[in-house]
Amino acid sequence: MFARTLSAVVVGMDAETVDVQCDSASGLPAFQVVGLPEKEVTESRERIRSAIRNAGFRFPPGRVTTNLAPADVRKEGVGLDLAIALAILVASQQIVPLKRDWLWLGELGLNGELRAVRGVLAVALAARERGIDAFVVPAENAREAALVDGLDVYAVEDLSCAAALASGTLSLEPVHIDRDALLRSKAKIGCGSEHTDLASVRGQLQAKRALEIAAAGGHNLLLIGPPGAGKSMLASCLPGILPDLSFAEALEVTRLYSVAGLLEHGVALQSERPFRSPHHTISYAGMVGGGHGIPGPGEVTLAHHGVLFLDELPEFDRRVLETLRQPLEEGSILLSRSGVSVRYPCSVMLVAAMNPCPCGFLGDSHHECTCTPHQIRRYHQKISGPFLDRVDLVVQVPRLSRAELVEACPGESSVDVRARVDSARRVQWKRMMDSGRHTNARLTSPELVAYCSLRPEAKTLLERAIERYGLSGRGYGRVLRIARTIADLEGASHLAVEHIAEAVQYRSIVGETV
Repeated sequence: MFARTLSAVVVGMDAETVDVQCDSASGLPAFQVVGLPEKEVTESRERIRSAIRNAGFRFPPGRVTTNLAPADVRKEGVGLDLAIALAILVASQQIVPLKRDWLWLGELGLNGELRAVRGVLAVALAARERGIDAFVVPAENAREAALVDGLDVYAVEDLSCAAALASGTLSLEPVHIDRDALLRSKAKIGCGSEHTDLASVRGQLQAKRALEIAAAGGHNLLLIGPPGAGKSMLASCLPGILPDLSFAEALEVTRLYSVAGLLEHGVALQSERPFRSPHHTISYAGMVGGGHGIPGPGEVTLAHHGVLFLDELPEFDRRVLETLRQPLEEGSILLSRSGVSVRYPCSVMLVAAMNPCPCGFLGDSHHECTCTPHQIRRYHQKISGPFLDRVDLVVQVPRLSRAELVEACPGESSVDVRARVDSARRVQWKRMMDSGRHTNARLTSPELVAYCSLRPEAKTLLERAIERYGLSGRGYGRVLRIARTIADLEGASHLAVEHIAEAVQYRSIVGETV
């Protein structure tokens, strides 16, 4: 007898529905799965055989053939187990024919229990787009799937429960969740630094100011200073002054982490901005994405809508850094492998830290630098000019003086700074609401002309800065974007001399660093 069910596989950030077709016929015992299955799908035959028997059903004694259509789409993952098992039960006439507009997803254990799978949110979104009525998932994935409006989500514990639901002998209520409460819950992504309050950072007023500007406009930032000056501590303060994720942004971050299999157990919505801090030994594939079969997301994608912190920047492989140039500029990355191409979003704030020289004490008043000019030049040349040109703000983080170290007066707290950042972000959101981009760092060339009107004296200063520092076209645009953010923090509509002067200050160090 022939039967069919509906399931899905994850391809990058999206999902493709799969028509699971099963034929049970007489003949020598055999169980085949065709339709371009990967190894984990092929291995599911033994899991499904044992799960069917241990759930109280019998596995057909003859020839069982399962086709996964369309046959030209690569099938990865273990989420097809449930749909294949149900198709076999219908084909062998052990349960009544299923509704064809229900989608089934889940991994089967040998005892018939359903285990959680990755990418459930991506599948739920695809199911809603295709007009599917209901989505049946393992109980552990139910809250994640229920984030999608307009789709009935049912949670089942095992194959017996799923079969009863399919045959109509079991009635379940759809899973409902409070999305607003989830967004307020601040579920943390356990993949980065604990947030540090800016009040804990002594001194470093210029670096704190640069951090505020970077947070307000979504700008990339490079911190240069000797060991122990507080560069990593400053970077760890950044998530605490960034605005909250909107529900749409949180949904996108959750979708990414679900696809990558990094969604923490019991967490339905990732409501905090990611903070990724990969080690400098990371590989090319680890940074931008890759792996066997369909390429998975890398660190630059996992930092989407958050912060990518690269400590000891010159120690990263130069090839790894160069691959970040295009993603940082475009906010997305296209990964192409044999027979498949996937695009991942990577709208990130890059924060990097480095020493001024190999020993770290160039310009330090307390330690003598032991590096030769050749060593210093080679150290700086590890970072290419085109990569550094993608950095908006460069700031020196000097060693603290004795007075700054022992002062008892705390600095401004993250709460106070965040209030100003939120206000500036609201101005940008209102200004750019129709473009799909919401930070000054993403302003296009036409938008720079429209939104960055210069007063005459500010224009004169900018022309002098271009001539003195040899700013490239990209560098010129970044000065305007930074100045626009500084003006937004002050509530100014036009760019004045002081805004341009401060913005140029953060770009003038770039030429000295290369």
